[in-house]
Amino acid sequence: MPDEKPPRQPTHTIYPIFTAQGSFCVDWGFGDVESSDGSGKGQTVWAVEKGESLGAAHNPGSKLQALTAIIARLSCRTQYHSKRKGMMMSQVENPPIGMRKPSPTIGLTPETLYEKCMTLARNLWWSWHPEVINLFRDLDPIRWRQLDHNPIALLSEFTPERLELRAAELVLHSRINHAYRRLKEYLAEQPLWGRTNAGVLGSKPVAYFSLEFGVHESVPIYSGGLGVLSGDHIKSASALGVPLVAIGLFYDQGYFKQHLDLDGLQQEEYLNTKVETLPMEPARGADGKPITVEIQTRTGRLLAKVWLMRVGRVKLYLLDSDVASNSPEDRELTSRLYGGDTRTRIRQELVVGVGGIRALKALGITPGVYHLNEGHCAFATLEAVRQRIKEDGKSFDEAVREVAKATVFTTHTPVPAGHDRFDGGLVEEHLGPLRDELGVSFEQLMGLGRVEPQNQHEPFCMTVLALKLSRRANAVSNLHGHVSRRMWAHLWPWRVEEEIPIGHITNGVHIQSWLAYQMQQLYDRNFPVGWMDRHGEPEVWQAIRNVDPGELWETHYALKNQLLAFVRRRVSRQCRRRGESDEAVEAARNILDPNVLTIGFGRRFATYKRADLILSDLDRLAAIINDPHRPIQIIFAGKAHPADEPGKQLIRRIANLRHDPRFAGRIAFIEDYDINVCRHMIQGVDVWLNNPRRPLEASGTSGQKAVLNGALNLSVLDGWWAEAYDGSNGFAIGHGTHHVDDRITDARDAADLHRVLTEEVIPLYYDRDVDGLPRNWIKRMMNSISSLAWRFSAHRMVADYVLHGYLPAAGGTSCSMNMR
Repeated sequence: MPDEKPPRQPTHTIYPIFTAQGSFCVDWGFGDVESSDGSGKGQTVWAVEKGESLGAAHNPGSKLQALTAIIARLSCRTQYHSKRKGMMMSQVENPPIGMRKPSPTIGLTPETLYEKCMTLARNLWWSWHPEVINLFRDLDPIRWRQLDHNPIALLSEFTPERLELRAAELVLHSRINHAYRRLKEYLAEQPLWGRTNAGVLGSKPVAYFSLEFGVHESVPIYSGGLGVLSGDHIKSASALGVPLVAIGLFYDQGYFKQHLDLDGLQQEEYLNTKVETLPMEPARGADGKPITVEIQTRTGRLLAKVWLMRVGRVKLYLLDSDVASNSPEDRELTSRLYGGDTRTRIRQELVVGVGGIRALKALGITPGVYHLNEGHCAFATLEAVRQRIKEDGKSFDEAVREVAKATVFTTHTPVPAGHDRFDGGLVEEHLGPLRDELGVSFEQLMGLGRVEPQNQHEPFCMTVLALKLSRRANAVSNLHGHVSRRMWAHLWPWRVEEEIPIGHITNGVHIQSWLAYQMQQLYDRNFPVGWMDRHGEPEVWQAIRNVDPGELWETHYALKNQLLAFVRRRVSRQCRRRGESDEAVEAARNILDPNVLTIGFGRRFATYKRADLILSDLDRLAAIINDPHRPIQIIFAGKAHPADEPGKQLIRRIANLRHDPRFAGRIAFIEDYDINVCRHMIQGVDVWLNNPRRPLEASGTSGQKAVLNGALNLSVLDGWWAEAYDGSNGFAIGHGTHHVDDRITDARDAADLHRVLTEEVIPLYYDRDVDGLPRNWIKRMMNSISSLAWRFSAHRMVADYVLHGYLPAAGGTSCSMNMR
């Protein structure tokens, strides 16, 4: 830009301003400031606090209009609690930077501004801070949506100069500075909880292994509940300051994109992810060189490079087999999540387990605890044993004891078919070289993965290996603990079922990731200052009872309208893609009614989750849906595994109900269920429906997310709901029992689902007072939030893992009397 004289300083006519956000001073002046919209130079007014510009208005007209504009702008900004200063401050704007030289107050060049935005984008901390999400979205709302809310992809379409102009146009500079400072403070801060309760892990952190991580929809390395749980786990570990590193795989094609054809059949599409648009970089060793790990198999070596992704304070390391030295087959090994045959699966698990331990070694990280999130990662224990043998001269048995003592294993699967099993040929092909170094025979190795070690017809089970090589194992809900102890009791035939060494830590959800921004603002106004840092305390959530019922209902209604707009947009797009008529597209743009009771069902479409339970009597359902005075409507979403044909037929049946005139406009199926779709659904529905065949739901977390936003659960007493329902905080299907004959169980549950709907849910929802408010429904919403939100948070979950799993495994407890 050509050099010009700096803009003249404004005259100092000071006007004190007092707002709800605090007191400020306003300078009225005349400066050579050029507006970003090209309207020319003119008068500018600034709000100033202690010499720092907080906001500006260009060419405002009269002084009164200027002051009004400034006050309105300040009042619209959200408050935040500054821990460093210990006071409430307003998040407000700096003056526009549409001038030819940057303001000396800000000192930002276009390059510096761009780099600050990229720094924010490279740490997934932004993904659970709505003010930063809003900042990125404001840069270009349309592209933000089209790019799956990926800030790096969005910023790559900007030059520093264009970003500067856009920031000036929207007055974003102080928002960028503020977000950047918050990130830096967050990373530098030492959280009190972790420092107080997890100190022994500081020198030897937890190594958290999982085959998938669902942190945000823009990073597609997850398929569903297991991955989202892993993502929530590491986010809360970051917030609590628990020393933890995470290890997984990088899938450059991720999980499949789901599309339904004209006949309603699921079609899978895999898309290549552009690595350069993801917030990751090569992981480097002490020598500064990118790390590559090598794994020997009987059929040759397998290489994997290591990526680093930052999730707040937690480092997530992702192994990737797309290495030039690998064979073409092996380069594709980690390209897809849950794709391929059993040989692909064992090789993926070899990479994440054995390769993950070797990556930590190359990084100079010595774990104090190995946490295996599901049995997929159990090969990590064998590599840890090998390292103990090699480095410390231990015998195999001694090394097994030491590694098992330091290992925590979480099982998620109550269905026998969900546990990976491999035949002896695959095990020897992939673990043969490792077995040689362990100094054990083939039968000894196979015995570690067998319930009956000498049974040569029994395949190698990853869950059995994980249970044998860990001293602390847990299920993910109270009921799932009972199911797991019964399922694996034959591993300890000398013990009664109640003494099987499998406990439970019930899953929770990361509150900031799933709480709607509007609901958070409502809580901010009514909950104690700093409530988010204390959200594990029951007392904090009792403040929901102080919220005006009308305000809570209005907030929920606004979120519901957002959901319905999202559904209409997605369903009409689905119709256009399938080549349907203009009439069908137009009808899709007008489906659903915000004044109608709205039920949401979002699940993996496995048959035991019974997505079609509510469809058991279509005539009865049609009568309920079309009731002229008290109708309902249902939104479905979910994927079936590519190899699950019965699951695909469930989707087809539900999706094709749109052709039935009895359900047109009242039942919608949203394609491609992911974090984004889930977020919209759990934030906007009135009722969250969950009806698996008891006791096959290990935990479930989507209903916990719905609680945060005021939706009520209507669920079978399975998983987390079995320990959460108290009679006044939601609705229950059945009485917590199940018949030995699944057909009888299904018929009984279907009848009770319709009964609860017609006798409890619908009457309560449509019971309105003179103001149109469903007072008793709102009361139940408050009961749900106050009794459940604090219990089922990921912060509570991670704290339980630290106190009852990690610290004992690391030898960090001062007292333990559980020995027998």
